[in-house]
Amino acid sequence: MLELDEASAAGYLRERHGIAATRVEALSGGVSNIVLRVETREGRFVLKQSRPQLRTRDAWFSDLDRIYREQEVMEALAGVLPDDTVPRILFADRANFAFAMSHAPPARVWKEMLLGGEVEPALGERAGHVLGLIHETSARQAERFAPFADRAVFVQLRVDPFYRRVQERRPEVAAAVAPLIESMLTRREALCHGDYTPKNMLVHDRGFMLVDYETAHLGDPAMDLGLFLAHLLLKAVRRPEQRAGFFAVIEAFWQGYTAEVRFAAHADLETRGAAHWGACLLARIDGTSPVDYLPEEPKRDLVRRLGRAILNDGLRRFDDIRGWCDRALNH
Repeated sequence: MLELDEASAAGYLRERHGIAATRVEALSGGVSNIVLRVETREGRFVLKQSRPQLRTRDAWFSDLDRIYREQEVMEALAGVLPDDTVPRILFADRANFAFAMSHAPPARVWKEMLLGGEVEPALGERAGHVLGLIHETSARQAERFAPFADRAVFVQLRVDPFYRRVQERRPEVAAAVAPLIESMLTRREALCHGDYTPKNMLVHDRGFMLVDYETAHLGDPAMDLGLFLAHLLLKAVRRPEQRAGFFAVIEAFWQGYTAEVRFAAHADLETRGAAHWGACLLARIDGTSPVDYLPEEPKRDLVRRLGRAILNDGLRRFDDIRGWCDRALNH
């Protein structure tokens, strides 16, 4: 495999694809791939290549061919989601585990907006709407999404470093996490994106572009709910003075999601999503890849206490979780 970077990409594009790049720039934000912005006289696009070892504190490896899954899922969702939500595949180079995709319109990363205190419920509703379309469409068209049944990469990038690592490092919740793992390994209910988080949402004038589909698989959609909600709550812990705004985003997200979803009872999805919410909170504090914006131990411990309360004390309704947070953050 020819490893691509800022130095080698221009020559690769010229020799292999007849593309004259005027500038190549590495993009940051992920840990599992090299992502390059390529500028030409005609415009710009993104070149992405998978790497076997992820850039994390703990050793973490994954199959290179996960890049194929990402490409194929994007192609399958292209006609399902609103315009400019899924990048368009421009070309694929399977021999070098790479592909090129369209660049987002002028955009900002939603994660950075949230960390900066820009809390907009309308974006939460949009996120719920998009995730609901993904889950509902794939649940109703199971045969179309059946090729994505293999979950090996999801296990490498989510089950092992998130859920199983939490079982090792927080043994007090190991028994409660076990059925979540079993569900993720056995359910084939809908397409689970597996990384549905604000860092993968590039906000533009018409909504947002959703990226990073390498963990997507036909599985348990409740995992997407838990992971997304965990990221919003972690930012509320970072900015407790704005927690009402973050919970307004959560409420708007749920309204947008349930407006699209009919494949399962909403109460059941809320209960299952809450359990994953608790596990994902703990994973982003004590898993293989902890968040870098909660260095204060009191805040990290608050997240641990909430994760335990959700998993061990049966908090399964979003209102109950909000009540717990209000009480804890008021002290």
